[in-house]
Amino acid sequence: MSEPVRPSPAAAPPRSAERAPLSFDRGHTDDLMTFLAASPTPYHAVANVAERLEKAGFRQVMETDAWDAGTSAAPAAGSGGKYVLRGGAIIAWYVPEGTAHHTPFRIVGAHTDSPNLRVKPRPDSGTQGWRQVAVEIYGGPLLNSWLDRDLGLAGRLSLRDGSTRLVNVDRPLLRVPQLAIHLDRSVNADGLKLDKQRHMQPVWGLGEDVCDGDLIAFLEDTAGVPSGEVTGWDLMVHSVEPPAYLGRDKELLAGPRMDNLLSVHAGTAALTAAAAAGAGLPHIPVLAAFDHEENGSQSDTGADGPLLGGVLERSVFARGGSYEDRARAFAGTVCLSSDTGHAVHPNYAERHDPTHHPRVDGGPILKVNVNNRYATDGSGRSVFAAACEKAGVPFQSFVSNNSMPCGTTIGPITAARHGIRTVDIGVAILSMHSARELCGAKDPFLLANALTAFLEG
Repeated sequence: MSEPVRPSPAAAPPRSAERAPLSFDRGHTDDLMTFLAASPTPYHAVANVAERLEKAGFRQVMETDAWDAGTSAAPAAGSGGKYVLRGGAIIAWYVPEGTAHHTPFRIVGAHTDSPNLRVKPRPDSGTQGWRQVAVEIYGGPLLNSWLDRDLGLAGRLSLRDGSTRLVNVDRPLLRVPQLAIHLDRSVNADGLKLDKQRHMQPVWGLGEDVCDGDLIAFLEDTAGVPSGEVTGWDLMVHSVEPPAYLGRDKELLAGPRMDNLLSVHAGTAALTAAAAAGAGLPHIPVLAAFDHEENGSQSDTGADGPLLGGVLERSVFARGGSYEDRARAFAGTVCLSSDTGHAVHPNYAERHDPTHHPRVDGGPILKVNVNNRYATDGSGRSVFAAACEKAGVPFQSFVSNNSMPCGTTIGPITAARHGIRTVDIGVAILSMHSARELCGAKDPFLLANALTAFLEG
């Protein structure tokens, strides 16, 4: 795993200074490609974030331990650089020495999950001499993007002793074969129609009989786990094609899971840069990367769960703060909910709002919806505009075509659940929810610098 991305001096100006427009540093995007390839599941993503944070001096605190000045590992749990890891979610924060108990937080919110195919409780299936893996559809993927693609399998294995083990078969293992055009002559005229149950089950070998336990036995062997020790699993399919630059001048980036690991990566870089700035920060910088955004966020690791609020409250109380300090801190807190949005599509421009056409490499987008599908309001826009101005980063506005239903994010959930002012932003991409998405090569770098300026206040 490469070192955490730290914006260069040119990319992280003194907090009091406004800057000229940034010069693109491709090193950030190179590192994003490494991160995407190493993070086929939310569990791998948070493990990689934790590794980067630890290299930057952060340390893990356990939710089951007491967070007080008597915590055995110095410094106290409320100060310094810390993180809590729970399944596919991670909350990390940095409290400079001497920070007042009522100091507000500045939060970068993101999510670690992406739409995909996930393995069912009885995974071994097959028919007509084909060995197959039974999968369920997670979130809202573009189903056709998973057809005829070399697929690996990764996730989390739960063992008999209560521990877990990550596993990643990052080679061509499965394939969802499309029906040949000779057997579906009208497909190009009438469109491809896929039944989620019948047409999306991948093949992974040959055999007349279904052998229960074969897939898990294969994964036990792959992960070096003794036979019969795996009693539970959270497994998902991923494309093994690595991220790659695209275009004449490599001005585009194609890759998997940009929605929303692009924001997780940028938020990690921003948090480590803000922590490196040390004392003098007017706010406490936080990274909150949740799981299960793609299916509603209602879980113990989702944005609609108690994880973020519990961590922030315990941070205040561990530093000796009172409930009044907690209330004051939350009242002054701002969250940037960073998620991907829609770039104007060259072949479907009419699907976009006629006066809002976000372009790739035009800088991050500010996402607005008056029906609160996004949490941005005018005061939030000012906060984000100030951060972009300070960082020398251009930004764009996104609003949906009035005739098109608008998606949503963790932004409104965060605002409503915690009473925190929240602003929805992100990077404009094409092919959202595809197995392979597309963005501008500069935009991840621009987003990271805007987030750094925001966290530094």
